[in-house]
Amino acid sequence: MTDFVATTDIIDAHLHLWDLGAGGYGWLGPQHGELNRSFSAGEAHSELTGAGVSGAIVVQADDTAADTDFMLATAQHNTWIAGVVGWVPLDDQQRAGEELDRLCAEPKFRGIRHLVHNDPRPDFLALPAVRTSLKEAARRGLAFDVPDAWPRHLGAAVELARALPGLTVVLDHLGKPPLGSGGSEAGGADLESWRQQFRALAELPNTVAKVSGLQLPGVPQTPEALHKLWEEAVESFGPDRLMFGGDWPVSTLAAPYAETAGVLFALADELSVTERQDFLTGTARRVYGLPAP
Repeated sequence: MTDFVATTDIIDAHLHLWDLGAGGYGWLGPQHGELNRSFSAGEAHSELTGAGVSGAIVVQADDTAADTDFMLATAQHNTWIAGVVGWVPLDDQQRAGEELDRLCAEPKFRGIRHLVHNDPRPDFLALPAVRTSLKEAARRGLAFDVPDAWPRHLGAAVELARALPGLTVVLDHLGKPPLGSGGSEAGGADLESWRQQFRALAELPNTVAKVSGLQLPGVPQTPEALHKLWEEAVESFGPDRLMFGGDWPVSTLAAPYAETAGVLFALADELSVTERQDFLTGTARRVYGLPAP
């Protein structure tokens, strides 16, 4: 770990907590192995501290109000939680407005996400009610996270960002590029399709991306294995529109949190001091409207 990382305030822009005792999380089951349990704030904080990370944005893991309320309640008692990205029923304009009224009273509610990759509707991001709800979210200063966008929703995210220039669209996990065991040269036509849509999104000024969730099948968790993907992200978005995200606990399926973070810190060492500060904390503070440290 570099001296810069050891002495700089670092915000992990993508971390999860979930409580299976409260129900929900229908996507999660025994097939997910060690993820099929609750993950607490105390456990998360220990992992962050061990990696030299000072705080995090906690991101929804279920399209339910219960999951969002759980995160907000947890955030009230944990100062290291800098913000919460929750869920509202975007496709129900009236209910979405009511939920936004309620949730925006919570100072740590800073963004919205919908599990588009689990939604059976391929046109979800283009639905008129969703667009209207997101326009209202933008008016309130909230960002919108798009998870696992490729292959169904990366092009749709481009259309959304273009249609709503006042909305900050956050691409989680770099859109989940289709890498294989051969690293960033694998994927063929699929990888090229991802790249074209990724670059089209980056051309829009109201978009940012998280370098997170890159625990991809057959791809080692090393700076060398992810370097070409990192270069693509930096060239397309620039460091001031990229955010560091550990994707804990999902990332633990590939490597311990400190190891995952260490890979991204090593890649960030190629940047200037100002650029590293943007990537490790500045972009997250700006996008999610967090106070200065």
